Formats: sequence, C-alpha cells, structure tokens
Amino acid sequence: MKELQDLAAKLLAEKTVGLVIGWEQGPRGARPAFVADPKDAGRLIFDNRCVHNLAAYLSPRRPHLRGFGRIAVAVKGCDVRAVAGLVRESQLKREDVVLLGVRCGGVHDEPTDAGPLTAENLADRCVGCEVREPPRCDHVLGELPPAPPSRDGRRAGRIAELDALDHAARFAFWRQELSRCVRCNACRQVCPLCTCERCLADKTDPPWIESSPHTRANFAWHATRALHLAGRCVDCGECERACPAGIPLNLIGRKVAAVVERRFGYRTTDDPQVPAPIGAWKPDDGQEFIR
Repeated sequence: MKELQDLAAKLLAEKTVGLVIGWEQGPRGARPAFVADPKDAGRLIFDNRCVHNLAAYLSPRRPHLRGFGRIAVAVKGCDVRAVAGLVRESQLKREDVVLLGVRCGGVHDEPTDAGPLTAENLADRCVGCEVREPPRCDHVLGELPPAPPSRDGRRAGRIAELDALDHAARFAFWRQELSRCVRCNACRQVCPLCTCERCLADKTDPPWIESSPHTRANFAWHATRALHLAGRCVDCGECERACPAGIPLNLIGRKVAAVVERRFGYRTTDDPQVPAPIGAWKPDDGQEFIR
C-alpha cells in the first residue's frame, strides 16, 4: 500500500515518530515489520494476509521499544479495541502512539494464506464484522473494500454444541484438548492485553500455578488466563493462531465474553473511556456470587 509507505516515510523523516510498526513480506507470507529509517518504509504492505494484531507491541511488557520514543502502528478496525484496552487500563498513553488505520475487508486465517477471501478461509473474527473503517485513528488509509464473505459462525456453532453437552462430556472435551498444551506461553506472549510484567504463572514463591504441562496445571493456567481476560479480550484470535498445539483457545475466550455480555451487558469497545465491568463497580451490581 503506497499510501501507507509514503505516510510512514513522512512521519519518520519529520521525526514525528521514531518507529513505525506495520507488516512486510516475509519468507512465509506477511509478518510484523519494524521501520525506523524513512528509506525502509517501502517494505510496508497491507493485504488480507496481515492477520497480526500489532497492538501487542505497544504493551509495557516490551520495554525494548521504548527507546524509539513515539511509535506509529498500523491497525485494522478490530485492532483498535486492543489499543483502547491498553489506554483504558493506563498501560499506554494515547498521545504516545500514532494510529495508522487501514481499511479492511477481512483477513485469512493465517498470514501464509494467499488469494481472495472465501467463506472457507475467512478468519473467524471477521465473520459479520462491520468495522471495516478503523475508528479513533490519527490517519485512515486505503480504499474501503467490499464486506467480508458471508458465512455462518463456525465458532458460535461449536460453542453451542459444547453448551448442549452435560458437565462430564464438556470436561472430557477440554481434558483432551488441554492435555496437548506444552506450556510454551505463546498465547500469553502474543496477547495484546496480557500486560503483567511478571505473570502469575511465573511466580514460584508461592507457586500459584504449576509450570509442568500436565492436566491439573494446564487447567489452572488456561482457566486463570480466561478469567483475567474476562471483559478485556478483543477477539483478535492471536492466542489460538500462535498455539503450536492447535488448542481452540478462542472457544474459551468467546464463551467468557458471552457470559460477560449476558451478566453485565458489556462488549469490548474501541472507546477507552467506557470502563470494563471487571475493573469497575456500580452500586446496583449484583452480589449473588457471595451468598
């Protein structure tokens, strides 16, 4: 996208920012790119292979980027929710980042996929998406593409199937899925809202969560992570995409999100001024959980 390349070069040349984070062509498809020299802005691309949520690089867990000063980052409409979450939780100051919104018509499941989008290869998070023009950005780039291909939500159907099972059958399903977890922490590392400088799972005195990849420890880790992301998960799908074991982590995230919406009437929003229910208190909040 030449418009993105030209703007990135201009921002770097004028020293408005010290670093631009976007996407580039790699040996196996699109990948994140870090451009600090205006001459390198021509590396930047944007197409339907750019699946990565680059807001993850704005997390305070990545101090090696702080030396660049103000950062510009390319974001799709759905990625803006992650930036809003970081601002909402005082992990990022909005004035410290320049948001380069790219108009989006959906992305593939994987950055290695190529060719036109179809109902079969469209990423789950793009099903029914109406945020093709990124809101709350400093710049919005590109032509407005057609809406993503239409299809039923496979993930929603899978969650409904699991809900229909009895407790024992659901437990057996997740026991089998989570038994494949090797505790590599890829899901944590790629998540834009996993911002703790020291994760609870890394604390050994006392050891809150066992580090060995066995059933008890895996259940404890994934349950803890899901609860910590309740009302915060932005459905970018990066955790599931990064999982080397192919565990359907987004089923957990979307189920928790549905519970939060039903219980509190809240969906993750791109407005950082709207408080998330887990981090806010209202006088009329129900307290039936302590009875």
